[in-house]
Formats: sequence, structure tokens, C-alpha cells
Amino acid sequence: MADTRRGLILINTGPGKGKTTAALGTALRAVGCGMKVLVLQFIKGSWHYGELDAAQTLGPNFVLKQMGRGFVKVGGAEADPEDIRLVQEAWSAAHTAIDSGEWDLVVLDEINYAISYGMLDPSEVAEALKAKPEMVHVILTGRNAHPLLVELADTVTEMREVKHAYQKGILAQRGIEY
Repeated sequence: MADTRRGLILINTGPGKGKTTAALGTALRAVGCGMKVLVLQFIKGSWHYGELDAAQTLGPNFVLKQMGRGFVKVGGAEADPEDIRLVQEAWSAAHTAIDSGEWDLVVLDEINYAISYGMLDPSEVAEALKAKPEMVHVILTGRNAHPLLVELADTVTEMREVKHAYQKGILAQRGIEY
């Protein structure tokens, strides 16, 4: 008989919009079920997002921390050493939080970007996920999920862009994109 209850590893990836939004929806559901949720944002940090204000209204069972400085340089440019340091710091906090068993759900928002930019070793993340406490759920978000993590995950959802308002020249809208 299959295990009916255990902590799951979920990945929200792909080029479409909604990876973080879906993870936050799951986090909201978890808090509503009395679970403790920690959201660590690996890249976000310099902008003020609406979810920061919403998180404060959910009480002590929902904690959201921005660990980065915002957008990092990509496209051939070497990653800034400060961004690499912040990613390593975020990973250390994430690994500690997962291992602690204090949290029922840990969301590693944008960790896939940190890995695909070469700022974090995917095998280190995989080993930590394999060793996590049995009932801890973990969600990893961001484009280009590493194949090693995709293989390890219980559920992988790929967001596919069909069309986006930005293609019509419409700027990001407060409350929708941030």
C-alpha cells in the first residue's frame, strides 16, 4: 500500500507567469489548515511586493523573508559576488529551516534561478531534500528547474505562457504582478 501521508517536494517551473503565485496559494491553503509556513525568496529583495503586506496579516504561522537584492545580472555577465553570497546565505537559512522540522511547508521561491545561474549547486539542494524530515513539504519555484530536482520531486508543474499583457505594451500591474 502506498504511503498516504508524507511531506512532498513540489516544483513550479516554466516560462509562464504564476510560479510564485501558485506557491503562495498553496502556502495560504496550508496556513488555513493550521500549518506553519516559511517562504524564503532567493532573488527578490529590493522591491516592495504586495505579498509582503499580505503576509503580515496571516499571523505568526506565515513568515515571508526576502533574501536577495532583486534582479541579478544574467546573459553572459558574471554574477555579482554579493548576489552569490546572498544566495548562499539564503540556502543556509533554507537548509536549516527544512532540517529543523519547525515548519510544515518551506517555499524556496526563485531557487531554480539561483541554480540555473550557477550560484547554487543542484546536488547540494537534492541531498538536503532527500534528507529532509518526513512530514516537511517543500516547494521550489523558478524557470529552468534542474533535471536532478525534477527527478526527485513528487509533483512538477510547468507554467506555459500563451500570451502576456506585456506583449501589448501593458506594464506590470500592482496587485497582479507585484
